[in-house]
Amino acid sequence: MISFPNAKINIGLNILRKRADGFHEISSIFYPIDWCDVLEIIPNQQKLSFESYGIDIPGEADSNLCIKAYHLLREDFDIPPVRIILKKNIPIGAGLGGGSADASFALKMLNDLYDLKLTNAALEAYASQLGSDCPFFIKNSACLAEGRGEKLKEISLTMSSRWLLVINPNIHVSTKSAYAQVVPVEADVILEEVVQQDVASWSSLGIMNDFESSVFNQFPEVKQAKQLIIDKAPQYVSMTGSGASVYGFFNDKPNVDDLKQYDFRLIQV
Repeated sequence: MISFPNAKINIGLNILRKRADGFHEISSIFYPIDWCDVLEIIPNQQKLSFESYGIDIPGEADSNLCIKAYHLLREDFDIPPVRIILKKNIPIGAGLGGGSADASFALKMLNDLYDLKLTNAALEAYASQLGSDCPFFIKNSACLAEGRGEKLKEISLTMSSRWLLVINPNIHVSTKSAYAQVVPVEADVILEEVVQQDVASWSSLGIMNDFESSVFNQFPEVKQAKQLIIDKAPQYVSMTGSGASVYGFFNDKPNVDDLKQYDFRLIQV
């Protein structure tokens, strides 16, 4: 079985407060985009295995979230070993949720392969044990994300007929380092309401990513990538997640001839 785990962007990301458990309360709109890995699971193998190609994934295979997803289901269901093969296209440490997508798609694929009859709600509960934004990729539609990112409310958000440009400046930003310099503050904007306004008004209405200032201070390359998009006159531009990727929405297809040194995607949404 083969699937294509997709990335996501954050439209607005407010860091509201630090919780007693060490996590942060956030408010953000998660929006799926067409930048995909390729995940294959071959059932009924003699032993569990994981292999990847494409972008290099740091760490041991046993620590990969796809393997962790398998073990999580294996605790409750008698499923045989599988071979997991991942072609990694979505940049790592990029604020695009690629690893979380891979894990959640692995859960869905194992559910289908072995007819576990898990509902989406049950899959989301498993996914929340793997990472804060993993449950989103079970729904995989525009959502208001709250809590640490696992509390999701589907919203209506149509971006059709626009162009989305996403640039990764070929650097890795750890979530830990991004949070280290963020001062939580209650947001003045109600994202669920403001995101329904015209895209060109989002910035003036206060939709912003609270990570930007700290990440830009540590990684000027990310700020430079954002400026590249600004120079193309987008309707809205922002960093996504805790970095390092930035994106912009455009009415018309932008010229990308000057971006060949970056990892980027130009997507018609």
